[in-house]
Amino acid sequence: MKIDPVVFTVGPFAIRWYGILIASAILIGTFLALREVEKQGINADHFLNTLIVAIPAAFIGARLYYVVFNWDYYRQFPKEIPATWHGGMAIHGALLASLLVGYFMLKKYKINFWQSTDIVAPSIVLGQAIGRWGNFFNQEAYGYPVDKAQVPWAMFIDGAYRHPTFFYESLWNVGVFLFLLWIRRKKQLKCGDVFLSYVILYSVGRFFIEGLRTDSLMLTSTLRAAQVVSVMAILAAGGLIYYRHKRNEAPAGE
Repeated sequence: MKIDPVVFTVGPFAIRWYGILIASAILIGTFLALREVEKQGINADHFLNTLIVAIPAAFIGARLYYVVFNWDYYRQFPKEIPATWHGGMAIHGALLASLLVGYFMLKKYKINFWQSTDIVAPSIVLGQAIGRWGNFFNQEAYGYPVDKAQVPWAMFIDGAYRHPTFFYESLWNVGVFLFLLWIRRKKQLKCGDVFLSYVILYSVGRFFIEGLRTDSLMLTSTLRAAQVVSVMAILAAGGLIYYRHKRNEAPAGE
């Protein structure tokens, strides 16, 4: 299956499906988050200002994370470091950078950090579900070759029928999104439970799906970076939920 990743061109500039999908994910996610912000009585202007700073930070973090894990290549071709249009972004880097920047912005505005992460968690995972279809148009982030007879949904990519891992992750993320919307209504939750549940559930899906991919960032010849980070994230988020519930912190929204 050969798909043109470029929608149209304007002079020397190419408008790509990936960019359109990422932009759509940001707009939809921001809209959903701001609706919840208003419901919870948080200053929408301050929250939006935080997003305006955190979103660019996410792109920078996503790129730096990818570059660090591919440093052998980029130290030989440093001019390629800012060339994001050639591919190379990592969600774990995006999350780390945006959370760090968001923490200080929210502290400045005196907005509860954990409450805010609960608000944006559904938007983040829905954005990931949408963004994965950019991999479809780019014909990237796919899995190992498979027998079409045994895997009827396999896609013909790069000369073989393969696991459409981008599709698997998109479906998983939609499921996580719906679960977060459901669990957010539970009154016994503590601030941060929704976000930490997102971290755990996304990481579980990513761990298994990553094992099918052919383009993983590798820590060693056998250890995939995303799987290691996923395990660490599951343990850290699970530990935080246990610890914070044991401390009997305030319920969500208080």
